Amino acid sequence: MQLAAETGPMAEINTTPLIDVMLVLLIMFIITIPVATHSVDIDLPRDCPGCPTPDRLKNKIVIDAADRVLWNGKPVTQRQLAILLHNTKLLPVEPELQFEPVANARYAISAQTLNTIKLSGVTKFGFVGNERYRQFASTE
Repeated sequence: MQLAAETGPMAEINTTPLIDVMLVLLIMFIITIPVATHSVDIDLPRDCPGCPTPDRLKNKIVIDAADRVLWNGKPVTQRQLAILLHNTKLLPVEPELQFEPVANARYAISAQTLNTIKLSGVTKFGFVGNERYRQFASTE
């Protein structure tokens, strides 16, 4: 004779069929995902006519009050800057890159220049001249 507690409804679910369905779906998704074998070749310019030559020890990028980007004192465009940064990475020893925007340079130009520097992959990078802004002028 069985007790009433033993004949009650079963509260356990058989999860084996659910796992089987999940594995089949996983395999189907893996098969249907296309393999990323295509690539887009981009020919970036390697030389920069009219650009200043990079220094082998250190180069300085300054953004002046007129929002011009200066490479070692000579104005360059963002495209020329990217080429110059690429050329410095091709040197046997990567030179130091210093970045110094003036106090009233526009933030948008500074951010765009910093993004160009970041995308170039330069590793020896530093901000210079920040000590001038250590204390703010008094408003009195």
